[in-house]
This record gives sequence, C-alpha cells and structure tokens, in this order.
Amino acid sequence: MTKFIFVTGGVLSSLGKGITSASIATILKQSGLKVSMLKIDPYLNVDPGTMSPLEHGEVFVTADGAETDLDIGHYERFIDATLSAKNNFTTGQVYQTVIKREREGGYLGKTIQVIPHVVDEIKSRILNAGEGYDFLIVELGGTVGDIEGLPFMEAIREIRHELPKTNTMNIHVTLIPYIAAAGELKTKPSQHSVQELRRIGITPHMLVCRTEQPLPKELKRKLAMSCDIDYDGVIECGDAASIYQVPLNFIKEGILNPVSNHFNIKLKPNMDKWSTLVKHIILPQNEVNIAFVGKYLDLKESYKSLTEALTHAGAHLNTKININWCDSERIEDVGAYEVIGNSDAILVAGGFGHRGVLGKLEAIKYARENKITYLGICLGMQLSIVEYCRNVLGLEDANSVEFNPDTENPVIYLIDEFIDQNGEKQLRTHESPMGGTMRLGEYPFTPKAGTNLKKAYGNEEIYFERHRHRYEANPKYKELLENAGMIISGESNGLIEAVEIKDHPWFVGVQFHPEFTSHLETPNPIILKFVEQATKNI
Repeated sequence: MTKFIFVTGGVLSSLGKGITSASIATILKQSGLKVSMLKIDPYLNVDPGTMSPLEHGEVFVTADGAETDLDIGHYERFIDATLSAKNNFTTGQVYQTVIKREREGGYLGKTIQVIPHVVDEIKSRILNAGEGYDFLIVELGGTVGDIEGLPFMEAIREIRHELPKTNTMNIHVTLIPYIAAAGELKTKPSQHSVQELRRIGITPHMLVCRTEQPLPKELKRKLAMSCDIDYDGVIECGDAASIYQVPLNFIKEGILNPVSNHFNIKLKPNMDKWSTLVKHIILPQNEVNIAFVGKYLDLKESYKSLTEALTHAGAHLNTKININWCDSERIEDVGAYEVIGNSDAILVAGGFGHRGVLGKLEAIKYARENKITYLGICLGMQLSIVEYCRNVLGLEDANSVEFNPDTENPVIYLIDEFIDQNGEKQLRTHESPMGGTMRLGEYPFTPKAGTNLKKAYGNEEIYFERHRHRYEANPKYKELLENAGMIISGESNGLIEAVEIKDHPWFVGVQFHPEFTSHLETPNPIILKFVEQATKNI
C-alpha cells in the first residue's frame, strides 16, 4: 500500500515547500524506494498555461503535454523521473470535473457540496497519483488558513482516517524569524501556524524550520513541546549554497530517524554520486561566462528550468556557470557588443510576443558573425532562421507571422493543422485561444548524421524532447537555407526541429525545450555540449 507524506506551509509563502518535498523524495528514492510526487495548487486557474511569467514564474511542461506549476520541474530534476498531468492539479481542474459530472447527471440529482463531492474528487486525484508507488510526496501550495486551501486540508485529514495511521505523515514547513533588534529567534509564528493546522484537524509529525540562524537545542525543545512534536522531528533548514545541497543537509540534521520510525522502515540512502555533483556546484574547478538573452529578467523564475539545466551541465563538467543576464531590449538600445561582448557563449531563450525581438536578433547576428558558441531555444531557433534569411539570404522582410502576419517571407509561420500526441488533428489560426493551440509535450525527432545535434545525443535514430510553442519553421524555405549554408540538423514528421550553421564552430538552434528533460543526475545532452563547447573558448 502506498505511503503518503503531506507537506504544508505556514506563516508565509516562498519558504521552500517544493525543495523540501523534492529533497525528502530524493532521500527516499536514493534508499531504493519507488517514489513519486504531487503538487496541489489552490488557485482557480485550470492550469498556469495562460498566466504571465511575471505573475506565476515558469510554466513547466510534462512529457504528456500538461502545463504545470514550476515545482513539477524541481521534482523531476531531483528524483530523475518523468512525471505527468496527474502529478499536478488545481482548484480549477477539481471544480471543472465536479461541475461537468453534475451536468452529465453523474451525481443522480444530489445537491453538490464542497463536502463530500469536491473533497472526494481531491482525494481521488491524490490516491490515483500514488498508485504503484511506495511513497507519494504531496505538496499543498499556499499557507495554512488560506480560504482556497481548506478543501485540500480536509482531504488530507480524511485520508489520514481512511488509511492506516502509519501510512500517512504530515510535515509542516514554517519560518523561524530572527529579530535583529532583539537578537532573538522567534518561535511564536510557527506555534500559531501549527495551532491553526491542528484547529483544522491535522497534527504535524515533523516541523521543517526555515531559518537564517542556527537553531539552539533549547529552542528546538521549546518548539517540540509547544507544537506536540517529537524532538527529533524538529528539523532545521537554513539557507544552502545550492538547492541540491538540501537533501544532504536534511540527512545531517537527522531526518532519517523520524521518517524511519514513523513508517517502520529502514532508510540507507546512497548519496555518493549526489554529493560529488553538489561539490562540483559549490566548489567547481573551472568557470565559464554565458550571456543569457531574454526579456523576463525581472523575474528569473521565468527561466528556472533553463538556469537549473545549466547548473546540471556545470556540475558534470566541474564548472561554475556565470550567467550574464542580458535584457534583449537593452541590446536594442546600446548594441550587442556592449551587453554580451565579454561572454564565452550566447544563449537566446524562448518567449512570446514581439517585445525584445530586435535585441535577440542582434545577439544572434553577433554570435554568428563572431563565431561565438551559440544555443537558441524555441524562439531562439526561430529567430536564428529569421536573422539568417535577412542578413545572409538578403530577404529583408523575412519574419515570423507572430510579429508580422502580412510578411511576404513568412519563414516562421502558423501551420493550419497538425497531429497532436493523441494522433488527433488540431486546427490553429491567429484567432484561436492561446491556451489550446500550442504544440505541447513530448515529440520525437531525428538528428542528422555528422551534426553537432547528433554528436550531442548519440547513436539512436530517434530521440524525444518537449515542446511549448504555437509557431513553426516554414519548410518551404528549407532548400533555400541549406543552399546558403544553414543545416537542418533535426526534423520531426516533416517539421524543422533544429538548425546549425555550416562554417561556425558551434551554432545550434532547437525548436524544443531541452531544459525540461534535464536532471541533476542526467543533464540534457545538447545543453551539456553547449556548456562544454563554451569552456573551450576560455
């Protein structure tokens, strides 16, 4: 029977519930157990797909095409696993399902209420996500007491009663603030948070204490006594040099004892490889400077998977990645050299909308003409084709129909129809709702022999990467591009997946998002090769 660990948060948000959950899952997985994870988001949006990156941060895409919370990315990166749509759900999805069932007569005319109907749907989704696993770690977004989180709290409470008591564990992540003026750590916010949790009907078995100062033993005893938690269940969680150090810190803090005792199991995690990679992140032998050209730089969470993927590559190459954050709009104002001139490599990230596009084109031109190592992702690949058409082929009006629907040379266009992951035909026009017209999820591609793409991925004929975009490279320009020295190095059922430049040391653009499949223990091949090539330029 699956065992469940429920992780809740108190006092305030952004305490690190996601990293806490992923770290505990890592320890269990490295102990030889079959582990999966679930993120519950209490907001009413059906998914974060149409939410602004500045509002919500990155939208992570699973292999089966679900647009999910960025914490799902952390889960995959920590436990080296491929998760799916069932590993993340929102209040919007729950109510959508309940209302649809009611409209179809599924409740036989009963009055539909939060308890039991909404709560039963939540419980069903939790239990479904745990099927086939030894452990399911469930993270509930928000903080205890949030009005939108109450149905989920009730579901957690009921599951504890419906399963054997040793099959569920509640972990509460809370803040121990340090008041500099008083020179003291304060436990009262955590005590109140636990009181609120217990008022709802949930008693935590463990307290993970986020703190900027070490917790004295006496303070831990005070917390344990006031919150009705065993002393060894009070776990200090200070700031770490790397998020990947957190599982190691938890083990040093003695987290194995309370978890082992509660579930009556023996945990002996093998963290040797993990420890080595973390050492390479914290104390690397080499370093490289990468110009990261984007437009959502006010909130770097928008590119979380990509920055983490660079960290993974650096860990395997024992190299520190110094990211030079380059606002593409600033490049438009002062020129490419002024902004990215001292970098060893250039990365142009994805994005939506026309803002900052000219700056990205300038960065691409600078990389091409000065033979600087280059990686373009999604829009970064599309703009590589636009730049090449304009400045090499002489097609001055070459553009994407995203930015100019009336261009005479639509080298990036919106295909009217395509076959989705389920083999069903999808239609797309400029008026189609943005939330339902993207190529989402995992698709196969074939790398061309002798290319940098092929050298990065290996000898298999077909590989899979994830997508999140509406527009495609126009295959009508394929022959013209190839005759002018641009290599189409990857294709997927007739769609252009990757491009390179013949007389350039290393210039690669990919339509897919390689960062979505990069994990600490298994970095993405093309990003690893990009960083490796960048180190050769030092």
